[in-house]
Amino acid sequence: MNKKIISLAAVLLLVAACAAVPPAPDYDALTAQMMSGSFRDEGIAKIDRLQQDAANQACSKAQTANLPDVLAASIQQQALSTVRMPADGVFIGDWREGEKLAQNGRGMTWTDKSAATSANGGNCYNCHQISKAEVSFGTIGPSLYNYGKMRGISDPASAAARPIVEYTWTKLWNAKAYNACSGMPRFGHAGLLDETQLKHLMALILDPKSPVNQ
Repeated sequence: MNKKIISLAAVLLLVAACAAVPPAPDYDALTAQMMSGSFRDEGIAKIDRLQQDAANQACSKAQTANLPDVLAASIQQQALSTVRMPADGVFIGDWREGEKLAQNGRGMTWTDKSAATSANGGNCYNCHQISKAEVSFGTIGPSLYNYGKMRGISDPASAAARPIVEYTWTKLWNAKAYNACSGMPRFGHAGLLDETQLKHLMALILDPKSPVNQ
């Protein structure tokens, strides 16, 4: 009888202990609260930048895990639909200007007077190797050295080069068109770079005369 009482007491203690376990914290809500409390509007940098679109929300929730195929395909298709090809049909600008953009990490900070008067840079070397001469570069993204040369681009304006040219433009405009959770800035889609600037970056990595392809 005593053993039964002891067993019953143990069960009751176990149930009470389980009931006393607090629910798991809502980490999403806590993170949102932390972010909103840590930033403020300053100059042209507004806290609305903290608002994620559906694609970024899905990728953040996945936490580096692969998205379900259907969801990934949906994000990529939506991103592809945002891409605008050059209005004049010309994709290639001046690689010299493109190199300046690749080196320039300025733009869209609270110290800039306005997005309209402060031209943004591409900050490409922060993530990629591009020129052989550049000794300091990031490795988050793949090397782009010899990008055009390895793809056999001898004339970016030719019909033969068109598939690679359009692919590259799309990647610069909205990288999520090919990779749903790409960490690459969506330069065209987000208005970070204008059409002329994108043409200069295209020239940097595709023009045979660019040091990138030497």
